[in-house]
Amino acid sequence: QVRLVESGGGLVQAGGSLRLSCIASGRTVTAMGWFRQAPGKGREFVALIYWADGVADYSDSVQGRFTISRDDAINTQYLQMDSLNPDDTADYYCAATTYFWDSYHLKQSQNWLYWGQGTLVTVSS
Repeated sequence: QVRLVESGGGLVQAGGSLRLSCIASGRTVTAMGWFRQAPGKGREFVALIYWADGVADYSDSVQGRFTISRDDAINTQYLQMDSLNPDDTADYYCAATTYFWDSYHLKQSQNWLYWGQGTLVTVSS
């Protein structure tokens, strides 16, 4: 089992920045990621990072604005979100897996094993 605890959501004006954190405890993970879900919409892939080598991948909608990183000494991943706009408003969920998947499969939410409780990010215009 892996337990995930997120923090860092909040209200920010358009153009601003926020950093989300997610602490993992339990089994060693192979990858961690972030998804988001806006009201009335499905869960959308945001970013992922492979724990062993730090290789990352992003959705087209956040590429160049968001940065995912990890600190494996404290089993924590981060999502630095810059140049936020109202379309980024959503509940953000931390995800983790102990399986080995390529990024194509990890961009699909059903292939992640563990989820955090979610943290709300609201971007005002």
